[in-house]
Amino acid sequence: MRRHVALSLILLGPLLHAQDRRATPPPPDRVRVPAGPFVMGEDTRGEPDERPRHTRTLPAYEIDRTEVTREHYERCVRAGRCTDPRPLDARFRDPRQPVVGVSWFQATAYCAWVGARLPTEAEWEKAARGSDGRTFPWGETYPTLRMATFGHDEHTGHPDPVGSHPGFPSPYGALDLAGNVWEWVADPYDPYAYREPTAEPTCERALASLHDLRTRRVRGFTGSNPLPTTCERVLRGGGWNYGGAGLRSSNRVHHAPSYRLVMSGFRCAVSAPEVSAAAPGS
Repeated sequence: MRRHVALSLILLGPLLHAQDRRATPPPPDRVRVPAGPFVMGEDTRGEPDERPRHTRTLPAYEIDRTEVTREHYERCVRAGRCTDPRPLDARFRDPRQPVVGVSWFQATAYCAWVGARLPTEAEWEKAARGSDGRTFPWGETYPTLRMATFGHDEHTGHPDPVGSHPGFPSPYGALDLAGNVWEWVADPYDPYAYREPTAEPTCERALASLHDLRTRRVRGFTGSNPLPTTCERVLRGGGWNYGGAGLRSSNRVHHAPSYRLVMSGFRCAVSAPEVSAAAPGS
């Protein structure tokens, strides 16, 4: 009997693998952000890389209502279009939670699989704070645990299932843009993005000479010269183990695009012309 079962599994193996490869993207659940101006950055309460507060104008686009869940990301893995997240303990394996432990590259691959892309920094910030420059997605009130998931202990805490705070959406109806997990966006980090460009070495040149991703040392340099910050990618929104002030919609952090952190996930976006033309799974 065992011999027959083993033989059946051997024969069915390629078929089962093919079925996994046919895993399909989840149906989109996005909110529309209209074209027009909005206030970006912060002068008084922000960090130096958030200054100056200024007006930007964007075309219309759509952004995911919630962060991408572990369940949806695992579909992409089964389809052979995404690689596994970083192995994590049971705190981070609820299929309803946002997927964490994924790099910027993995987030980019998932969004491409569903016919989308990562939002730009500007798109993310407008989706979070609307056109009036509010501090948090719901307004000016400092966060409480009823509004967002944050302030949890790093060793025992975890993100909540997406959409756990439906009463505190952004002006356009997106959820969890403050807290739960930091979210990768498309842009390379530039500390002077709102002012003058940096004069750092190009990211391509530095990455070509990268020696040790853990320490971010670069071949040809001595001492502790790090990978140029322009090679890093931006994350937005604050996370489950971060303080309330970090949930400000203008707040920016940055990490190497290969980092797979327990407090970082992502959501996807599409430009307005792509809304009807995107071909998920292609």
